[in-house]
Amino acid sequence: MRNVASGFAMLLLLTMAHGRLDAQSVRSLVNGGNDLYEDKKYDDAELKYRKALEKEKGLTAGKFNLGNALYKQGKIEESLREYEDVASQQQPPDLLADAFYNHGNALMKAQKYQEAVQSYIEALKRKPDDQDTKYNLSYALEMLKQQQQQQQKQDKNDKNDKKQQNKDQKDQNKQDQKKDEQKQQQQNQQQQNQQQMAQQEKRMSKQDAERILDVLKNSERDVQKKLRVRQATRAKTEKDW
Repeated sequence: MRNVASGFAMLLLLTMAHGRLDAQSVRSLVNGGNDLYEDKKYDDAELKYRKALEKEKGLTAGKFNLGNALYKQGKIEESLREYEDVASQQQPPDLLADAFYNHGNALMKAQKYQEAVQSYIEALKRKPDDQDTKYNLSYALEMLKQQQQQQQKQDKNDKNDKKQQNKDQKDQNKQDQKKDEQKQQQQNQQQQNQQQMAQQEKRMSKQDAERILDVLKNSERDVQKKLRVRQATRAKTEKDW
């Protein structure tokens, strides 16, 4: 598939500027811009066209060719505004056809194929036999078809990706839930172990207490026994008066 036809319509100066000197000045600026444009000095050409428009704001040739200079610099949105401004005014059919044609080319550059198709159709309404416009319209329709197919494919991929993401999220939720359950079980088991240990400690403490009591009782009996022995000994050692 060839690229869109790159030719742009250019306008010669058509002005009714007031005063001969003003007319010559505007004409000189536009013609100077056209020469710079032909030399591919698009930024300098833009300045010339803007200066001409400062002197005569509604100058069709200035706006039209300014749109071309902006387009060549990649300033697509700005160029579109200039073409739209020209097309919105009452113009001869051929001039409107050229404005819509250039407008369509700028839209193609911006990959706005649906809008480009409409611009080429508007151009053909004014100039039905223009071969470049017919070719560009055919090319725009083909690009629009490819764009729509790509969009449908992208939408399908996005849908599948979203479906997979939802599945992954559900799987992750299940894993998280399982982990939470395992963690809860571990906590419950830990609590049970702690309770069992506490009970064991409590039982051991009771047993220790009983052993201590036994020891104390035995100690008390031993003390009492010793006391009895000591008392008996003292009785035997008393003097006989």
